[in-house]
Amino acid sequence: MLRNTTTTKTTSRESIDTVDTVTDAVADDPEKKRENVRNANPNGFSRTEPGVNIKAAEADFAELGRQLTGISQASRKLSRTQSKQSSRKGKTPSDDIEKAAESSDQTSDYEPFDLESTLRGNQAAEIESGMRPKHIGVIWDGLTVTGMGGVTNFVKVFPDAFISFFNVVETAMNIFGLGKKGKDVNILKDFRGVIKPGEMVLVLGRPGSGCTTFLKVIANQRFGYTGVHGDVQYGPFDATTFANQYRGEAVYNQEDDIHHPTLTVGQTLGFALDTMTPGKRPHGMTKAEFKDKVITTLLRMFNIEHTRNTIVGNPFVRGVSGGERKRVSIAEMMVTSGTVCSWDNSTRGLDASTALDYVKSLRVMTNIYKCTTFVSLYQASESIYKQFDKVLVIDSGRQVYFGPTEDARAYFESLGFKEKPRQTTPDYLTGCTDEFERDYAEGRSPDNAPHSPETLAQAFLNSRLSNLLDEETAAYRKTLSENRQVQENFQIAVADSKRKGASKKSVYRIPYYLQIWALMQRQFLIKWQDKFTLVVDWITSIVIAIVLGTVWLKLPVTSAGAFTRGGLLFISLLFNAFQAFAELASTMLGRPIVNKHKAYTFHRPSALWLAQICVDMCFSAVQIMVFSIMVYFMCGLALSAGGFFTFYIVIVSGYLAMTLFFRTVGCLCPDFDYAIKFAATIITLFVLTSGYLIQYQSQQVWLRWIFYINALGLGFAALMENEFGRLSLTCTDESLVPSGPGYTSIANQVCTLPGSVTGSLQVDGGAYITQGFEYKPSELWRNFGIIIVLIVGFLFTNATLGEWLIYGEGGNAAKVFQKSNKEREELNKALVAKRTQRRASKNEAEGSAININSKAVLTWEGLNYDVPTPAGQLRLLDNVYGYVKPGELTALMGASGAGKTTLLDVLASRKNIGVITGDVLVDGIPKGTAFQRGTSYAEQLDVHEPTATVREALRFSADLRQPFDVPQSEKYAYVEEVLSLLEMEDMADAIIGDPETGLAVEQRKRVTIGVELAAKPELLLFLDEPTSGLDSQSAFNIVRFLKKLANAGQAILCTIHQPNAALFENFDRLLLLQRGGQTVYFGDIGKDACVLIDYLKRHGAECPPDANPAEYMLDAIGAGQAPRVGDRDWADIFAESPELANIKDKIQQLKAERLAEVGSQPKIDEREFATPLIHQLKVVQKRTNASFWRSPNYAFTRLFNHVIIALLTGLTFLNLGDDRTSLQYRVFVIFQVTVLPALILAQVEPKYAFARMIYYREASSKMYGQFAFASSLVVAEMPYSILCAVGFFLPLYYMPRFQMGSSRAGYQFLMILVTELFSVTLGQMIAAITPTPFISALINPFVIITFALFCGVTIPKPQIPKFWRAWLYQLDPFTRLIGGMVATELHDRPVICTSGELQRFEAPIGQTCGEYMAPYFERMGPGYLINNATNACEYCAYKVGDQFYSALSISFDNRWRELGILIAFTGSNLVILFLASRFLNFNKR
Repeated sequence: MLRNTTTTKTTSRESIDTVDTVTDAVADDPEKKRENVRNANPNGFSRTEPGVNIKAAEADFAELGRQLTGISQASRKLSRTQSKQSSRKGKTPSDDIEKAAESSDQTSDYEPFDLESTLRGNQAAEIESGMRPKHIGVIWDGLTVTGMGGVTNFVKVFPDAFISFFNVVETAMNIFGLGKKGKDVNILKDFRGVIKPGEMVLVLGRPGSGCTTFLKVIANQRFGYTGVHGDVQYGPFDATTFANQYRGEAVYNQEDDIHHPTLTVGQTLGFALDTMTPGKRPHGMTKAEFKDKVITTLLRMFNIEHTRNTIVGNPFVRGVSGGERKRVSIAEMMVTSGTVCSWDNSTRGLDASTALDYVKSLRVMTNIYKCTTFVSLYQASESIYKQFDKVLVIDSGRQVYFGPTEDARAYFESLGFKEKPRQTTPDYLTGCTDEFERDYAEGRSPDNAPHSPETLAQAFLNSRLSNLLDEETAAYRKTLSENRQVQENFQIAVADSKRKGASKKSVYRIPYYLQIWALMQRQFLIKWQDKFTLVVDWITSIVIAIVLGTVWLKLPVTSAGAFTRGGLLFISLLFNAFQAFAELASTMLGRPIVNKHKAYTFHRPSALWLAQICVDMCFSAVQIMVFSIMVYFMCGLALSAGGFFTFYIVIVSGYLAMTLFFRTVGCLCPDFDYAIKFAATIITLFVLTSGYLIQYQSQQVWLRWIFYINALGLGFAALMENEFGRLSLTCTDESLVPSGPGYTSIANQVCTLPGSVTGSLQVDGGAYITQGFEYKPSELWRNFGIIIVLIVGFLFTNATLGEWLIYGEGGNAAKVFQKSNKEREELNKALVAKRTQRRASKNEAEGSAININSKAVLTWEGLNYDVPTPAGQLRLLDNVYGYVKPGELTALMGASGAGKTTLLDVLASRKNIGVITGDVLVDGIPKGTAFQRGTSYAEQLDVHEPTATVREALRFSADLRQPFDVPQSEKYAYVEEVLSLLEMEDMADAIIGDPETGLAVEQRKRVTIGVELAAKPELLLFLDEPTSGLDSQSAFNIVRFLKKLANAGQAILCTIHQPNAALFENFDRLLLLQRGGQTVYFGDIGKDACVLIDYLKRHGAECPPDANPAEYMLDAIGAGQAPRVGDRDWADIFAESPELANIKDKIQQLKAERLAEVGSQPKIDEREFATPLIHQLKVVQKRTNASFWRSPNYAFTRLFNHVIIALLTGLTFLNLGDDRTSLQYRVFVIFQVTVLPALILAQVEPKYAFARMIYYREASSKMYGQFAFASSLVVAEMPYSILCAVGFFLPLYYMPRFQMGSSRAGYQFLMILVTELFSVTLGQMIAAITPTPFISALINPFVIITFALFCGVTIPKPQIPKFWRAWLYQLDPFTRLIGGMVATELHDRPVICTSGELQRFEAPIGQTCGEYMAPYFERMGPGYLINNATNACEYCAYKVGDQFYSALSISFDNRWRELGILIAFTGSNLVILFLASRFLNFNKR
């Protein structure tokens, strides 16, 4: 084992022991395991030793190096190395990071074995220094990047979707990504600089200034930009050469952590190592030992060893914490052993001490690997800043400084910018680029100092530092040209790192077959560990198999079982083929990970598709085998081993072909909407041309070719040939004409089954399918062969497209605005005028417009909060005391996991699970029903209606939350005040959008705060991390604004992360929590935090004069990874302190004062909502309608799918005649209406679920009730549903020439419209009773298949087994649909058989046909004779349509009853929807 260089305190060791004990108990279930460990260790997995100790991490590396060296080199060499190392080791002070870096430089003179070399797989080249180093610096000169922009985009509405769709050229260009979305603008202009191996650069700039673009381009990721000009050199190589030969050496780590959520941390890193481990390892080490050693070292280095067997998770799957996930991303990128590394704003959401640990980790990586590191950070503290060697400051795409970190501050001061007291260097540097934040020194002003991005960039060009940069660049270029050794070392190192079999020209380390093998192992784990999906898949498959097996139980080998056998084979194939539909979503959602791994050169995208299909094959083969056994033997299909296995392999190959087809579509389409449109079109064609609904010989000639590229059709043909080629069917009475008493001679009867021979009761199965379907049993293996060719073809296209097509945008997405009108233009002018005036006067007295007249005081005493866990109750808040009163700004702070958000949730009455004890009182009285309405709570997640504009969102809040009697004009005037105060003048009409494509993080945060302020809270304002994810400037503006509000009389409680000293001093009072929800301090902060510092000092924690008190206090109480100061628990100190006693007295005093004032006044309004229901309905409906109107893709995709399916069906069954076959086809056209739910559910459910998420947030503020929410969605769907019904009805009804009478056509349209509305309400109902759209999507196949199976088409009512017929047939809404529509269409329709459809038989000697058939017709036998007078009878099976459908137990007289029942089903959906939205709350908090 590796030696652990850090000492572990007992508590931590005990918690780890607990982990071990628990692990054995629940080794199987990782989720349980994690829960139990969490409960056994309520303080979380926090270690008490320092989180990332640079010296310790380097020592770990050295230790691993020594161990590996011992295995691989001679002992003589080893002892010399160790003695040298120990002699140097004594000289390095371990507390100075920079010196530590230098010391590691010195020790590398003789380089003992180090992990860097191991990972890079050098073959221990015998050079004096040990290993070939792989060090590359970067030079960039004249770097300019252009992207799309410079145009105002207006929000697209529903009609725009038609215009752009019918504009064929634009549509084609969009599909192939050729369309320009604006003009070229410069994102970066004229950047230059140099960075040598082992240096770290901090990239600073305000959001949108171009930091992300710089980091991407410097890591050679140029996709998505319209142009990259200038020279970027990686050591001696230019950018193109570097990209083609050494792509994986320059890597970029994006802001978001993208991983497979169901893999554990160990498996995630293990996969990276599988693709990156060198072929030649130190002697005697197996690949497994090597992998284990490296993973252990990486995890120990970042202090996340305890997470090794925990799944990584994502926002929807619970896994490791955000900070831990970020460290997994670092470790994964370290495995790539890239030489140029870019990190994008990676401390988002981390508290101050974790953020510092993270940057120290990067320092470790840079020191050990000698790599070249670029990092952009928002809100960087002084201690973080000190870790860097150089800093790059960007202002609106211009480089305004690049040079040593220690010179930056002095440089900007020399330009004439004044520094503010207690401002950190990064804040000062960023502040200098903000024209409204910077201050000029005495005697300097915009007239004689830089004042714009251009002048700042010019000032830097003219400066001494610019000349030094030129000199440094020239010197580095000279070194490169003279020292060819560097280039040679790099090339040899890269070549040596490749495994045996990998091409010398390839950028990948391991050969293609090994990539596939590594991916197969990973895909197996992903599938196997996603137990929920796996179990649901199996349950679906088995339940459907049972249903099919019982419905078609023991099919008779007679003419009665011929058609139903075909139905069973078709549904068995179709069900399994469409199990693959989920691939479309997973392929498109998996793109970011594929792109990341391709950039890291872990594997080729095509290797993933090949590996995935192999793994899918293993899982689906077992599942389909179980399905096949159940269906095949329960239904009594042809009993022979050959028959069964042919049935099985045809279904498996059909499944594989469709899986690969959907993956190809997923690779081909730029977004979901294109994919869904494309898939719907092709699937409809596949189903229609498969030969079940309309036989091959009856299809339109120009559609028949599709059969040969249609896996469903070929599969169905193969299944039919396999089954019927082995059968001989017996003709029963129902199929004999004439039949009944008196007809006994087979010589004078005929079997109506295709393929029958006069005078015989036996029909050969092969003859039946040859005559009925044009399938020949001899073509079985030909058809199977074509399926195999299709599989190979799709696999090839899939792999090729995966390699060639990349989707992703570069640069910042342009904002989208609402088109302006006169009212909004005037409002915006007023806002801009106000801003100009305010800036001109630098006026701070803006609070004047806000008058808050609340006097209420919130107090809480002895507050505890317990939640149930599998191991019993877990206490999250422990005996917390405090108060908030008007006019004061109170900060709530603590480490991650200390219970800050929990306390806010409890105080704001947002919790609906767990037990709360203690008193939370308003003015000494318990909170009433109006409390939630009277308080505003800006939550951490910015959840907004994405289609609304900023102004609309604020007006919506004001309309519903300010009292109903306040005139609307007054409410809207207040909204303009809020827009002005939050400095949102430029974006008042911007569409909020979603986080990827809409407003930036910082702007969304302002909207969240604005929405809460627009409500004019009477009591309190709560804010949860209003500054998280913002840059320092925006954070400062928001806190300054909160201070203004407090001065105006508002009571505010606010949690805050990473505050700098300037921010911190805006707060009046502090409530500090430690892990376990215990209070460490509650009281005043004082000027320059003097009261707080004094309290800490009295108890042994002295804050250094240059430290930020907000950071120091967290370190002192042990909130970060550092040990706490002092030997007593700070919570115990506070519990016994006089401060707490004073607070308790103060609370009693406040309660008494307020009770005296309030007690005499009449009771205030205690209604739950501020406005009446009718007003809620009006306002919410207006917003929902606007949301649908502005989501053109949602409505248009649905309409497109309706029209295309109806069109294709109409074309397939074009101009049906009056013959007998057309009767069956008319029923199948009507059966196509049953695809509506399949189309609609998939779209309606996610829409409802997303709207519900927004409703949960708004309902917790008591904006509006659930009835307004649910009804608004139902009503908003109506216009689009009617449009879709019309678009579906016209082609479907008139192209096949259905009955033209208005009474018939009108009824049929009503039926289709009601079915459309039924499907929409069904989708909303399913979404309302399920917690996530994912689970809704798993319920859909059951619903759709059940509805289609039991409506009496695939198996007629008389043949449905009694058990199902008694209840499910009656309960199936489609029974009513089919009953009403078939009767209406076929009633009184005359049938005229074609010559081929006539049945021919001889009448007995001495009788004419008329005489012979008379008794048959008297008994109401169907059909008619062509000529009664002859004895060679020609008989047509039906005379009129009614005779065809009476066998299906359908009656024309019941058609209005059927419509009524279908409407009742729609009504029952609505009832369940409203009840579910009222009583089911999936928002557990």
